Amino acid sequence: MKIGVIGTGYVGLVTGTCFAETGNHVICMDNNEAKVSQLKAGKIPIFEPGLELLYVRNTHDQRLEITSNLDTLVDFAEIIFLALSTPPGEDGSADLSYVLSVAESLARKIKKYTIIVNKSTVPVGTAEKVKDILLQYLDTSLFDVVSNPEFLREGVAVDDFLRPDRVVIGADSDRAVAKMKELYEPFVRQGNPIYIMDLRSAELTKYAANAYLAARISFMNEIANLCEATGGNVDMVRIGMGSDNRIGKRFLFPGVGYGGSCFPKDVKALNHIAESHDYSFKILKSVMEVNAIQKRILSDKIIRFFNGDLKNKKIAVWGLAFKPNTDDIRDAPALDIIEALLDAGAQISCYDPEAMNHVKHIFGSRIQYGEHMYQILDQADALAIITEWSVFRSPEFDEIKSRMNQAVIFDGRNLYEPEKIKSLGINYFSIGRN
Repeated sequence: MKIGVIGTGYVGLVTGTCFAETGNHVICMDNNEAKVSQLKAGKIPIFEPGLELLYVRNTHDQRLEITSNLDTLVDFAEIIFLALSTPPGEDGSADLSYVLSVAESLARKIKKYTIIVNKSTVPVGTAEKVKDILLQYLDTSLFDVVSNPEFLREGVAVDDFLRPDRVVIGADSDRAVAKMKELYEPFVRQGNPIYIMDLRSAELTKYAANAYLAARISFMNEIANLCEATGGNVDMVRIGMGSDNRIGKRFLFPGVGYGGSCFPKDVKALNHIAESHDYSFKILKSVMEVNAIQKRILSDKIIRFFNGDLKNKKIAVWGLAFKPNTDDIRDAPALDIIEALLDAGAQISCYDPEAMNHVKHIFGSRIQYGEHMYQILDQADALAIITEWSVFRSPEFDEIKSRMNQAVIFDGRNLYEPEKIKSLGINYFSIGRN
């Protein structure tokens, strides 16, 4: 099939590349000329394992093209995916200006039957708004609007796209449904389902899924805090809970709060949708409150350890991205933790395998950056672990001790067994196990 993708951000680039990988001809379009030039030169602007290999292969084989010309894409494509940013406003609502603006541009250019697919995470009713814009310029025979939310996890997005556990298609046209099912059939050959539903339900599904996962994380963070208050061990509680088939084992790990491009924004957006319909979504309000508090847990532990005075104290930080295997720092807990430690007078030296350049744009010279995970430990008074990169899971503890002024670890991801680390002569603090 001939596929167009508007937007070459995280979702758009993964979508376009993976569709090309299954033999489709794809044009990805972006109005950022600098990004287009970068992509044409074979340089991927995001870090996502496995994406660069597929991108290079498919551009080389001419199944994947990059352009800044919307006319080229419209003339070519039979299905156009909108993978555009929907940033949150101050009230939590999703900003649809990019989506609606592109919809109007498409309406002025479409000359043949085209399926317009919302891939972006958008509020309930967005597909209808897009349809209304198209109807101002086009006959109904020339287009259909579809909602096809993405369920990509950063760090494993390529695998998620190529082998989805489900595909959700919201549509009110049999013609569009048939075409979308044909497009996705190569991805579900092992029998995973394609769910066909109405547009509004499809739009709501993505928000509901992310909000529920955020709620699970926040619940476990609350359980971890309760474990600390009562003397329980959250690892034991997690294992006991996860063995219940009704609950399952995933998303039960406590930590320093959720971040990233999806959970914070989508929880706020779903809450705003509820409020706009005069419904108070009490659980969501609590989820947001708990997460805001949890982001301060680790910095509060560090500040208490030093009796509230971090002046002339050097804190080494391992991990800046909101999760491992990505360079994404959007709403990353590390940003809040570092800011709190700076406010308390600390000196910060940090290391992350992929995210440091992005952090430099935020903190600049206010903090130091190391080329190696051990380098930043020199004369450090404490180590804070914020992101669970694999490289941090089995470090040389003797080297940690030899480099630091005092061997103190604040583990925000519960990477190590407390008794083992304490037996090495390291003062160790984790989440829900002290």
